[in-house]
Amino acid sequence: MIRKHSATLHGHRTSFSLEDEFWSELKTIAASRAMPLAALISEIDDTRPADSNLSSALRLHVLAWLKGGGTEP
Repeated sequence: MIRKHSATLHGHRTSFSLEDEFWSELKTIAASRAMPLAALISEIDDTRPADSNLSSALRLHVLAWLKGGGTEP
């Protein structure tokens, strides 16, 4: 199921929609890197292409993480 989530990125609230499975994997990635989930989301947001949206960037990050065997893309 797709759910709306919110985060504060650089002092501004933003929302994005993710399937529960992607949300769960993002939390796993943040935990494995010993960083807050908000910091991971901010990092992904900072490195995404200007013409992409945050939801897509988060999904692609999870996919790259999983394809890389649990290492940074």
